[in-house]
Amino acid sequence: MQCVLLAAGYATRLYPLTENMPKALLKLGDKTILEMVTDKIDEVSDVENIYIVTNEKFYKQFEKWCESYKGPKKVKVINDHTTSNDNRLGAIGDLKYVIDTENIIDEIIVMASDNIFDFSLCDFVDMYRSKNADMICAHTSENKEDLHSMGVVELDGDGKVTSFEEKPKQPKSDLGVPPFYLYKRDTLPLIDEYLKEGNNPDAPGHFIPWLIGKNDVYAYVFDAVRIDIGTPESYYDACEIFIDKRNNVSIIIDERSKKVKVKEVIKKWV
Repeated sequence: MQCVLLAAGYATRLYPLTENMPKALLKLGDKTILEMVTDKIDEVSDVENIYIVTNEKFYKQFEKWCESYKGPKKVKVINDHTTSNDNRLGAIGDLKYVIDTENIIDEIIVMASDNIFDFSLCDFVDMYRSKNADMICAHTSENKEDLHSMGVVELDGDGKVTSFEEKPKQPKSDLGVPPFYLYKRDTLPLIDEYLKEGNNPDAPGHFIPWLIGKNDVYAYVFDAVRIDIGTPESYYDACEIFIDKRNNVSIIIDERSKKVKVKEVIKKWV
């Protein structure tokens, strides 16, 4: 099993924090977001390699981060050679780029590099093994407005996906789908087919409604904290929830200038 982490975005909504720093390398206490994600992946014994796909702008910073990685997996950074939002490949395009350049013919976990969470990826993989089918994750969203900015899924009594819509105006359920996917090796050629048909290469969720017309897809429904760090407010929430107790990070949002200042105050935990 392989793992692809999607990290080729430019995170303009988090400027100036991410103007010269990839979002995944922002700190939460004494760890980066990326380190918190890879800590979770390290728990999955099935995963052999982690591929981080990024862009020309941030490639060297991810390469430098890899030098500090101490986990049990082999980690490789893939440069998709894009330089801005104008020529980016999109998440599905980046996934295909990694599959092609690394000649991947294995089952594959696909994840965003900017989502932090406290559910077990091992449980996700266990359900994948039991169903022997492509998998997504889902969770109940208490905030109905959040469902307008993510995938929304309907399931049958066995957890099989019966409908999926990316960023719906009128959500059909309260089950939101975060960017965690697990595909069988036989599904990988379908990604190429999907793109050749001219379908949307951007958000990874766009692939699922097309895929359920060809394959059975099941959902692992979790009840745990998960934060998509895409705005100053969500970064603040992540710091509040996931920060190590020995550190204190406060983020001040200046509503007038709409800029974010980050002040780290290291306190000794008594």
